[in-house]
Amino acid sequence: MASVVIVYSTPLCAPCEELKAYLRARGVAFVVKDLLMDEAAAERLEARGIRTAPALEIDGEILAGAALNPQTVAALLGL
Repeated sequence: MASVVIVYSTPLCAPCEELKAYLRARGVAFVVKDLLMDEAAAERLEARGIRTAPALEIDGEILAGAALNPQTVAALLGL
């Protein structure tokens, strides 16, 4: 199982809440970075060309958009 999981999220973001619920349901521990409050987190995503939420970082690999799908997430998490 992955050791570091970060959810990059924004307030009132339904897909962000769905991602967090997905992870919780599978017993995956994660840290939430609020992109509106955490400037460093927002800059980290911006530097990679990511301008949408949610984004998910698993052991340094960041998924967003179409890459953020249940099959890819499950594979990276070893589920």
